[in-house]
Amino acid sequence: MPARGVPDNRFSLARPDASEQIAYEIRRHIERQGLLPGDRIGTEQELAAEFGVSRPTLREALRLLAGSHLIRASQGRGGGIFVAHTPGEGMGRNMSEAIATMLATESVSLHQLLQARMVLEVPLAGLAAAAAGEEAIAQLEAAIAAAEGRRPGSEEFNLADRNFHDAIAAASGNDLLVAFTRWILDVLLPSLIVYIGPAVTAENILSQHRAILEAIRAGDPAGAEQAMRAHLDHLADTVSRLDSER
Repeated sequence: MPARGVPDNRFSLARPDASEQIAYEIRRHIERQGLLPGDRIGTEQELAAEFGVSRPTLREALRLLAGSHLIRASQGRGGGIFVAHTPGEGMGRNMSEAIATMLATESVSLHQLLQARMVLEVPLAGLAAAAAGEEAIAQLEAAIAAAEGRRPGSEEFNLADRNFHDAIAAASGNDLLVAFTRWILDVLLPSLIVYIGPAVTAENILSQHRAILEAIRAGDPAGAEQAMRAHLDHLADTVSRLDSER
């Protein structure tokens, strides 16, 4: 019999040693139900009863999910297991941490990360131009406005820059590509701007952003891709120039 207040048949019963299967079932439940950060999944006791496993087995599954940044546990009255991030956000955070480590150990370069951005963001700009609505256009305009009068490398400019590229990814409508783009932006943009910030001007960057925006506003996928490619080429050229001067 399920624990009191817990819905029947949320999960498939697991084998006693199947912590990975339990983690999969909980992850699928979060996606299927569209749960959001802060939503309560249940207590350890409730979940162990639903799966028909011991609490140590359940805890191993929860450890796997916590390691993926998907859940968090809270003690005391009203405590339990809660959604920490959506699956896409959790994946993005894991990847961001991995890339940060690669940058710190110099096993991946800014050039390589810019190549990854080129592969992802050029077609994303085209998808955004084909799909962007009024809300997406407003977000892009707001990001450009927030960067105006700010210095590249400043906290305000960096945040506005990230929001601009994030809004393009979101406008594409492809959640997987959004997740991939965000984990690159989380790590690359701070490192990139620290390196090239003094060598670029806000006027140039914002001029390039406006060209991307205008192509997206016009519903011109080819033009949006061309404008994004020109923007990323400018960043890559700046990195190459700085490398050669060192």
